[in-house]
Amino acid sequence: MEMVGDDYDTRDILRPLVFRLHANVPAIVREVLLERGWTEFDKNEQDDADWNLYWRNSPFRMTDHHSIKPWQRLNHYPEAVRITRKDYLARHLKRMKGAYGSALYEFSPVTFIMPNDYVKFTEEYIKERQSAGIRPTYWICKPVDLSRGRGILIFQDIKDLVYDCTVIVQKYISNPLLISGYKLDLRLYVCVTSFCPLTIYTYEEGLVRFATEKFDLSSLDNIYAHLTNTSINKYGVSYKKYKEGIGGGCKWTLSKLRSYLRVLGVDDTVLWQKINNIVILTLLAVTPLPVASNCFELFGFDILIDNKFKPWLLEVNYSPALCLDCSIDYTVKRKLLHDIVELLNYKEIDTFRQNQVERVKAGRRLVPWSTAGGSATEKTPGLLTRPKVAKCTSASSVQPALQAARGSVCKVATLTKKTTRAHPRKTLTSQLRERMNLPKIPSPAKAETKNKQLPGARHSPHKSAQLSRWLPSPDFCNSRLPIRPYFFSEKDQRPIPRVGDFVLVFPFNEAAFQASRDGTDIKSIIKEINKLVSKQLPSKEQKTKKRVGCLTFV
Repeated sequence: MEMVGDDYDTRDILRPLVFRLHANVPAIVREVLLERGWTEFDKNEQDDADWNLYWRNSPFRMTDHHSIKPWQRLNHYPEAVRITRKDYLARHLKRMKGAYGSALYEFSPVTFIMPNDYVKFTEEYIKERQSAGIRPTYWICKPVDLSRGRGILIFQDIKDLVYDCTVIVQKYISNPLLISGYKLDLRLYVCVTSFCPLTIYTYEEGLVRFATEKFDLSSLDNIYAHLTNTSINKYGVSYKKYKEGIGGGCKWTLSKLRSYLRVLGVDDTVLWQKINNIVILTLLAVTPLPVASNCFELFGFDILIDNKFKPWLLEVNYSPALCLDCSIDYTVKRKLLHDIVELLNYKEIDTFRQNQVERVKAGRRLVPWSTAGGSATEKTPGLLTRPKVAKCTSASSVQPALQAARGSVCKVATLTKKTTRAHPRKTLTSQLRERMNLPKIPSPAKAETKNKQLPGARHSPHKSAQLSRWLPSPDFCNSRLPIRPYFFSEKDQRPIPRVGDFVLVFPFNEAAFQASRDGTDIKSIIKEINKLVSKQLPSKEQKTKKRVGCLTFV
């Protein structure tokens, strides 16, 4: 790009957003980003910092987190494995159960980490065997660091327990909800856009995964009857066959399951609320993670529902599979990825990426970031106010510049509207976000504070603008995060209640929000969750109705 005097070519200022993919990232991630008008990072043609999103299936190095630039995002938080490795998750949930009572954390089956807990397991095993008048107890053994159903063993007799690595042993849920005799579980997608303050979104759509042979406790070694993993069932002889009540394959969408339940007279509202509670309580068990800016994490929560409509947490998946095994995958995961990009809330200012090679001339940088100390500014005729800036080497220097550059970016966006297309087509979400990102007009009167519970899974997108006004607060985690989170509205510093099919489930009211602002006051949050749970308890008539509906499936 050539510069004539102080004039710049505006078409070169707002460049397309750039994504960077590590090896083994599913092709659909690249396809979706290209569809949205992004370009792929080329290390031979671009500077090392000239990208906006870096996506990989494995954890990043801490040096990657420390060197993150203001316009960049990473798809993993440091130490997110605390919740995704089975033995770590078991320890955290056990600790939370001891600290805050077993009533809230009873959604996790009794778990033992082997070989360390072998004595405790044998005591529990003997106790269960000696108990009279109850049905037999079954157990499931899982390697702690394997996925896709590998190495799983289901047994009833302790003599059948054999393992050669660290495993967990849990009580096997032997009364699962069945549809036409087939076992199922749910893959729920959860996106954490911040751990400080804790901000959790659940995805309305998801996957329902079926076993491909009918559930049978007399045949514990039949993996096609007891495991729902697609990676296993797609190799079964019944996978492509039409199965009564299920159809071909082994997947439904979550919306199809919910419609199916309603047709049978089952109200799934309370069930969905309980599942959201499981998500919140599980993530609280590992909060806070190490402070890291410009990150997000997509988790895959595996939830099993028993025949009494109680949801159980099976495990939490790191980098949940985005491969496309069937048309259901294509429908759910493509939209999921589009909504994740919307949730990341990229702005026009993110297209001003620092380029160490081409963007420096006469000691001036095109990128409109200023150092924390501030400096005098020069005006480019007809374009924008351009600060003299030093080398931008850390995220901590960006906060003042975001405010200084906001007005400039709006001018540049107007000038370049007809010559560049840095973002995809307009959507309700993007229009809402743009309105929220307009410069704030100070008001002498403070907004009235009201306690409002956030919408549930059925919230409509057009209500987002109204709901975004809840919980007024003059500042938000201003001393803890060097960069204002991109997923909060500039207007009032609140999490956006809904983005696409992502629905905000935490914070769910003002008290929970305040308890998560400066650090994380888990005790206060647990208190609010207890209040929420007490409101969600169904009446006796509802319980009776659910039991009747449940019999239809078995």
